[in-house]
Amino acid sequence: MIKVDFKKELKHLYAPSSKEFEVVTVPEMNFIMIDGRGDPNTSVSYKEAIEALYAVAYKLKFISKKMLSRDYVVPPLEGLWWAEDMSVFTAGNKEGWEWTAMIMQPSWITEEMFGEASRLVEKSKNPPALKKMRFEAYDEGLSLQIMHIGPYADEGPLLSRLHVEIIPKKGYVENGKHHEIYLGDPRKTAPEKLKTVLRQPVKKASGR
Repeated sequence: MIKVDFKKELKHLYAPSSKEFEVVTVPEMNFIMIDGRGDPNTSVSYKEAIEALYAVAYKLKFISKKMLSRDYVVPPLEGLWWAEDMSVFTAGNKEGWEWTAMIMQPSWITEEMFGEASRLVEKSKNPPALKKMRFEAYDEGLSLQIMHIGPYADEGPLLSRLHVEIIPKKGYVENGKHHEIYLGDPRKTAPEKLKTVLRQPVKKASGR
């Protein structure tokens, strides 16, 4: 049985340059998602969301192997981040942050399979955030992205350069939520070696 690794199959989405911002068109993909609010470093709800997402993601992998004889590496954790008042977001006041924690699902995973996986997880573990999870398509489209190497807390200068310099220079405006893809496990990887894809959906500025 072949095991698909989407980080390799979709290398242009998961392995951008760490030196320059790249333009990429992201296709519509399915995700399991949980929404929340607060500082991810201290929020109990964020930790509960991650626990539930991984429990269902691995159960879906099991169902895929058993029912369809299709195996794959569970894709990395991803996150959408924003704030009602974006000045709060850029100032780093994480208590006011809104987030969607999510894990991409292969195209052959269906909503019915998600329902079955959720029922099995509820029966065995029943994590607190399970009922908050949904299965949903997300279409990001035209985006700018770069690989950040280092601690999550050091992303600020790169993001500032993206929004203040790169996006206007290329004739774009923001067109969606700030998106991060976490390729390293912070429990096992030294902070200076963590790899995170930073992505911002954009569209052409009016008149350009």
